[in-house]
Amino acid sequence: MNLTILLSFLFVTVVAALASIYATRKKQQQTPVGFYLGNRSLGFWMIGSSMFLTNMSANQFIGENEFVYTTNMSVMAWGMSSVLAMLIVAEFLMPVYLKIGAVTTPDFLAKRFDVQTQRIVSVIFLLGYLVNLIPSVLYGCAVAINGIFRVDEWLGISYFSAIRLIVLIVGIVGCLYNVLGGLRAITITDVVQGIGMLIGASLIVWYGFRYLGDGSIRQGVETLTFSHREHLNAIGGPGDVLPFGTLFTGMLLINIYYWGMEQYIVQEALASKNLKESQKGIALAAVGKLFAPLLLNVPGLIAVHLYPGLDNTATVFPRLVSDILPPVFIGLVAAVVFGGALSTFNAGLNSTGTLFTMNLFRPWLERKGRPADEHRLLRSGKTLQIGVTIAAIVFSPYIMYFDGGFYNYLQKVSSFFSVPVFTIMVVGLLTRKVPPLAAKIGITFFATVYTATQFLFDTGFHYLHVLAILFLVTTALMLLIGRLKPMARAFALPQQPVLNNPPWKNRFGYYILLLVLMVSIFILFSPAGIA
Repeated sequence: MNLTILLSFLFVTVVAALASIYATRKKQQQTPVGFYLGNRSLGFWMIGSSMFLTNMSANQFIGENEFVYTTNMSVMAWGMSSVLAMLIVAEFLMPVYLKIGAVTTPDFLAKRFDVQTQRIVSVIFLLGYLVNLIPSVLYGCAVAINGIFRVDEWLGISYFSAIRLIVLIVGIVGCLYNVLGGLRAITITDVVQGIGMLIGASLIVWYGFRYLGDGSIRQGVETLTFSHREHLNAIGGPGDVLPFGTLFTGMLLINIYYWGMEQYIVQEALASKNLKESQKGIALAAVGKLFAPLLLNVPGLIAVHLYPGLDNTATVFPRLVSDILPPVFIGLVAAVVFGGALSTFNAGLNSTGTLFTMNLFRPWLERKGRPADEHRLLRSGKTLQIGVTIAAIVFSPYIMYFDGGFYNYLQKVSSFFSVPVFTIMVVGLLTRKVPPLAAKIGITFFATVYTATQFLFDTGFHYLHVLAILFLVTTALMLLIGRLKPMARAFALPQQPVLNNPPWKNRFGYYILLLVLMVSIFILFSPAGIA
């Protein structure tokens, strides 16, 4: 192992940790709100950086670059279309959450439907984090770190053993960081890591084009844009893995759910000082998504020219980094990948503790007539986090055997948990008399039918189109139940003056600019542009 790479990696990682320790040394985090929501004190820099870096986990580095290498740039649609979804969330969902003083996104369901619906959705979230999010983050980070440091070769062990070892180390470090620091420590580290990510992205593109062009950046750009042009197209055709039409069906639904209802993402925005800071933070995260292809997609394009016929396509990103960058910058990128993984892992663990403690354990204590003091709640949440970490460490190395590739694993599994919850949230937001019974039937119907379409029979439609069709059918079913058995009293949104809630005055100008840039990037990577 190159000593320079290791020292550079340790330097960046330690600087980020020390910044977090220094900034949180005087903060009180002995209550659930303090620990899980940072005492509702986050400004837009922390919110934007944390939301962006939480999304930019090692899964993205590995999965999207692998997709570009094997297919084309159509995978970019997930990130680019999320800009529109994020602006919808900032404008319509965040005011609702902050108005009711929500600690978790299912809190709205407790007020709109009933506590039982809130608990059902909380359990769904927890299952999603346990089965999909946390294990896949550990696995993606392990693949990237092993590819950069060649741990299997250095220690003379099998690839599987190296992945298992790295998963163990990352899991322990991440769990300790989360249990000891809480949300505020995570977000401060994310600001530092976000700066490192922008630097790392620029370095990869710069050195990648130089490497591709034998020392000439111009020649590298020309090689990328005039050879293998089929990989440059982000407008997926009907026969592609991600047809362009899915942007307007299931992909849009998943993106709105992800940025506006997924607890581990939204938790940073819920911890804002006020609505203005929350909206500005989400817009800042959207700016990051516009730059994300430099790390998530362009390396895969460069790899198409450098490594034809790779056996293990999941190693595209780490192999490129280790081949094109000087050792000191390899360590920086490794630290960025490690930091991104920790950010997502910690956000998932933090949200797991929040959902369990506030929505399941505390109500259970209250029903049993037992004291639900804050120290007991924190202790139980941290205990659960440790247990989830152990389970994820054991399971995550086996993701490599999933049929269809890593990125396919992520999207397929996440769909089981996302759009059913999205459906009942949307119906709850847009109606006033649909009863709790409709929410329970709706989520059960959606999950059952979607599972059948993926495992029992083939509909002939893309799974994202299936999600959109089921969304419409389930919505119609819930509205029918609401018509036949409406609530006796129409729902009215309660207001708890937890936060000052004036919106961001200048937001619409920035929103329009972000949308124009989003469309421009799609045009660039299309037959009308360089493809």
